[in-house]
Amino acid sequence: MTDYGELNPPLRILMGPGPSNVHPRVLRAMSTPLVGHLDPEFLKIMDEVQELLRYVFQTKNQFTIPVSGTGSAGMETGFVNLIEDGDEVVVGVNGVFGERMSDIAGRCGGKLTRVEAEWGNIIPPEKIAEAVKGKKVKLVAVVHAETSTGAWQPLEEIANISHNAGALFLVDAVTSLGGCPVKLDEWGIDVCYSGTQKCLSAPPGLSPVSFNERARQVITSRKKKVQSWYLDMSMIEKYWGKERTYHHTAPITMVYGLREALRLIQEEGLENCFKRHELNHKALKKGLEKLGLSLHAHEGHRLWMLNTVRVPEGVDEARVRKRLLDEFNIEIGGGLGVLKGKVWRVGLMGYSSREENVLYFLHAMEKILDGEGWKK
Repeated sequence: MTDYGELNPPLRILMGPGPSNVHPRVLRAMSTPLVGHLDPEFLKIMDEVQELLRYVFQTKNQFTIPVSGTGSAGMETGFVNLIEDGDEVVVGVNGVFGERMSDIAGRCGGKLTRVEAEWGNIIPPEKIAEAVKGKKVKLVAVVHAETSTGAWQPLEEIANISHNAGALFLVDAVTSLGGCPVKLDEWGIDVCYSGTQKCLSAPPGLSPVSFNERARQVITSRKKKVQSWYLDMSMIEKYWGKERTYHHTAPITMVYGLREALRLIQEEGLENCFKRHELNHKALKKGLEKLGLSLHAHEGHRLWMLNTVRVPEGVDEARVRKRLLDEFNIEIGGGLGVLKGKVWRVGLMGYSSREENVLYFLHAMEKILDGEGWKK
């Protein structure tokens, strides 16, 4: 029988589109002994996680929990609970994750209207207004931080357009939560979901979601049961709420890790956390410009947390990524969809968003590009 030996993966500097490096304190928290998922002490931890999530989401929504699953589970949670057959749904598509939302909306039986923009651009609010005009739209959905393009979508105007049309407003904040402001209550976001592996700096495996009262009323007044038993919020709410009714066995260790990750953000302070991400983004942008490189997303709408860097003509983008990994132990991502082979995706998220990482990455890129014979 094969002797597989001890688990010993390399210590990478994770500067791709996710996951980001996990803070050592989070790893230590995850080594804490298990208790049962209905143990009174774990129920207290669940309450604390909800309170901390409300702080990061900047909301008073009582139904703010981590779904057991990755960010894509959060995406499905939003759609399967709110959409029924024939419901009018408007989705902004300017990257891979707008495409994914459209796919899920269709699988839920929604009557889909896509509002499209060039990858790297934002969805113009006036195009959303055109899409909802004269229709009984139930849901409008956009991606706040499009991980495939680096575009940062403004939300307030689209929220107002959605509400004036009588629709709920759903936002994908997988890459933005914890890295830039996500103000659910102030901006009028009805439903929002995120992931733990990006700016929250915990491992992938949970998806924080938040539903306001308006969205909860839509769930309770459905004509049919939610098509997903596992993601049915009408049942999961009873586990995370006062009833504590068993639904599924929560990933206890992941909840420990999320609690510590959120506690770290609270200690740093949200505004300080946002400022750190902004400063490191600006330092990266300045350094890239000195190397003769440019960002893909349009000026004024560029994410701090995820930077899409245009690949210079004549440079093998996959070879550069391989050399970064092999020679410098740095992981970055390649382009997706129409941007495949055209951009590198450089993440500065959570614990990975540090000055020393920016400087080391720029040093590595300079060495590699020089070795590849590229001159600016």
